[in-house]
Amino acid sequence: MLQTRAVTAVLGPTNTGKTHYAIERMLSHRTGVIGLPLRLLAREVYDRIVERIGPSVVALITGEERIVPERVKYWVCTVEAMPVGMAADFLAVDEIQLCADPERGHVFTDRLLHARGLHETLLLGSDTMRSAIAELVPGAQFVHRERFSELTYVGSKKLSRMPARSAIVGFSVEQVYAIAELIRRQKGGCAVVMGALSPRTRNAQVEMYQNGEVDYLVATDAIGMGLNLDVQHVAFSGLAKFDGRKMRHLFPAELGQIAGRAGRYKDNGTFGVTGEARPLDDEVAKAIMDHRFAPVRKLHWRNGRLEFGTVDRLIASLEQRTDDEWLTRVRESDDLAALKAMSQMDEVYARTRHPKSVELLWDVCRVPDFRGISPVEHAQLLSEIFCYLHEGGRIPPEWIGAHIRRLDRVDGDIDALSKRLAYIRTWTYVAQRNGWVDDESHWREESRAVEDRLSDALHGALTQRFVDRRTSVLLRRLNQKERLVAEVNDKGEITVEGQHIGRLDGFRFSQDASASAEEAKTLRATALAALAPEFHLRADRFYNAPDTEIDFTEQGGLMWGNLAVGKLVKGPEPLKPGVAAFVDDEAGAEVAEKVQRRLQHFIDRKIAAAFEPMLGLTGDETLTGLARGFAFQMGEAMGVLRREAVASDVKALDQEARGALRKHGVRFGQFTIFMPLMLKPAPTRLRLVLWSLHQGFDEFPESPPPGLVTIPTPVDAPAGYDTMAGYRIAGPRAIRIDMLERLADQLRAEDSRGGFEAKADMLSITGMTLEQFAELMRGLGYKAEEGTREKQRPVKVAEKDEAKAEAAREGEAPEASPAEAEAQAEVAPAEPEAVPADVAAEPSEEAPAPEVETFYTFTWAPKPRGNRPQQQEGGQRKGGKRPPRKGGKPGGAGKGGNKPAKFQSGPAPKKDRIDPDNPFAAALMGLKSKE
Repeated sequence: MLQTRAVTAVLGPTNTGKTHYAIERMLSHRTGVIGLPLRLLAREVYDRIVERIGPSVVALITGEERIVPERVKYWVCTVEAMPVGMAADFLAVDEIQLCADPERGHVFTDRLLHARGLHETLLLGSDTMRSAIAELVPGAQFVHRERFSELTYVGSKKLSRMPARSAIVGFSVEQVYAIAELIRRQKGGCAVVMGALSPRTRNAQVEMYQNGEVDYLVATDAIGMGLNLDVQHVAFSGLAKFDGRKMRHLFPAELGQIAGRAGRYKDNGTFGVTGEARPLDDEVAKAIMDHRFAPVRKLHWRNGRLEFGTVDRLIASLEQRTDDEWLTRVRESDDLAALKAMSQMDEVYARTRHPKSVELLWDVCRVPDFRGISPVEHAQLLSEIFCYLHEGGRIPPEWIGAHIRRLDRVDGDIDALSKRLAYIRTWTYVAQRNGWVDDESHWREESRAVEDRLSDALHGALTQRFVDRRTSVLLRRLNQKERLVAEVNDKGEITVEGQHIGRLDGFRFSQDASASAEEAKTLRATALAALAPEFHLRADRFYNAPDTEIDFTEQGGLMWGNLAVGKLVKGPEPLKPGVAAFVDDEAGAEVAEKVQRRLQHFIDRKIAAAFEPMLGLTGDETLTGLARGFAFQMGEAMGVLRREAVASDVKALDQEARGALRKHGVRFGQFTIFMPLMLKPAPTRLRLVLWSLHQGFDEFPESPPPGLVTIPTPVDAPAGYDTMAGYRIAGPRAIRIDMLERLADQLRAEDSRGGFEAKADMLSITGMTLEQFAELMRGLGYKAEEGTREKQRPVKVAEKDEAKAEAAREGEAPEASPAEAEAQAEVAPAEPEAVPADVAAEPSEEAPAPEVETFYTFTWAPKPRGNRPQQQEGGQRKGGKRPPRKGGKPGGAGKGGNKPAKFQSGPAPKKDRIDPDNPFAAALMGLKSKE
């Protein structure tokens, strides 16, 4: 086996020539692979290498592009697409600090730990990775590179005063387009660069900027990953971004990565903020200028040793944890979410009986969600691809062709073209996969041609919209103090003479923070005058909108699509909350009242639909006496009551009252009184919000993910949260109420005189191993003692029959059953058979060591009265057998200590406390009459 040289980590800030150095080192070797963080950067590096040595020996592999000539020597790839196990002389991974990225970090960490060149390996990135690399890659050598130019912080600047050759950075498509529109009107035009653009569109936009056709560039944080642009100043329009789960502030190292794009080679650069972004703290600004950032302490990791035996084993291997203090398991990624969703589809699960099928399923799950519509729709598309590949080994040409032809249109605005371009990326990716389609070259060319046409159309649309050589009309008229005319478009963007001055979010006006103090008063007065008809029009549209367009958040917010239009407020009762509408005073009382009324109608109907069974119970006027009072208690608890809290009331209910309550779906469980329909995800989510609102919490606890039988016991959750969420805490985990009652039903059906075995059905209900089940039982008040015993080998019926048949052929009597043997012994006891001395003295062959299995013995651990899980009245068990008397012989493992896991409850209830609610009451009473 060839010995690899020590890994070299080339670390330093931006503009140090690390990528250029890696290219030079790779071309000095016979073969090489370089992994880059973006497909745009991979395309740029590929073009640079091809320009030097030609295309015949250079390959480009990204998710949507695959160029592989016959005699490949050098591979330029995205990090995700790097060939695994290729024995190349040289290997490099760029931007290695992305090991700390929550979404893609596990891929970079895997390359850090396992990807190596035969003769040379380079890891390129920030100095923040020095400690992590030193710890995880023993013997690694470090090379520090200094920045070629200086970087200076210049504070906040308005867009109107932005210097030429500037890049303004936004963190969403909407923000980028809004800024680009402002620059077009103020400065004459700009280029747009985003990671979602195709390489062809991006290159055309960059060329327009590099050639000087426009002096401004509006981009996302994609420019921070090595794209070489002639930028002198970088301005942040915001300091927070959505990371796929939530909005968060950017870390100083991330700001430094983007700001470092200012100043190329030996030209100095500047950075600052603009728009609504607040000025940077002095410490942050100095850290960026000095390139000093906190070291990375945790790298995101996912187990790379996958098990394809079954889907469940694959998911378990993907969710495996690590004990390494430098590594943390990555949050659930899109491919794992798709795998879980598809495993719940019957048509998919039925096809995963073989490891090869499971491996194919995982391969399909790794198709990225370029469309970004919804996880459900993405999983549905992947399931169709998987079924085609599983059945025929190929995707039908007519099916993929129909999808591609549907996207081959260049009409529409920027949004329509961008969506089609995102959609075609899926089929470009599929066409790149080896063996998925027949005539691969045809479909690659077909999908690439459609992508190129859409890319050209998008570039034209971007140029037409964001490039305007005329000076802004608003700027001229503001300077001339002429009368302004305000307009509001259908997206809520407010313009005065074509100039953006703010936006309308729902029914609230947000003024553009870049306006000067002198302009602000005039702009606001003009905007509000123009907004008057828009407020009334929008209020009418909202009032007539269907309930499907409105929703509530788990924090009590009320949303109309993606617009916040109000929030829930505490009412007189949990099921009667009020609403507070988010409406500006300038909109008028009529608009505010209309929005308020619509929101109240929505939440009232939502409660009526979600809690229909419970409202039917509390509204049943035929209930009288104790039954009616108990129904009101169920209503106040929103369908879920802990039994110990109402034990006396339950005891007081007679059989007729219980029957009346059961007709409404009330179940009297051993631990909880509940209505099963109220445990569904929708009522549970709403119940938690209403309960949290009525309790007056500042921050509402979130509902558990639907479908889980057990969840980790919530940390710092308020008292009563587990009941409202439909669970009961039992040690380190909480178990769903209905599943706990199913378990309790099984325990009551067992003979409790000497304990009862932990059946497989009990473990199946909880979805736990025996050890986990033991922890659960401890949480319910049982004491568990671990032991081992010899594992019994099951004898199949077929083997017994074969033995009897063999005995008959040999003229011997078949082996008698235990019952037959006992009957024969009563008639004529068998005498012991004499054993010859020579046979007795002959040593026997050594028997194989018996297999050993672990078991637990459970006994009830006495606690103060009231803490023990309440048993249903009528303590006798199946068959009418009585529990052991106090002071009698306890049950347990028995002689030899090899009995299976058993559970013992406490003393039996008194005879006169038989609960008619007990499901075994009828059988019990029948046995008592016979006695």
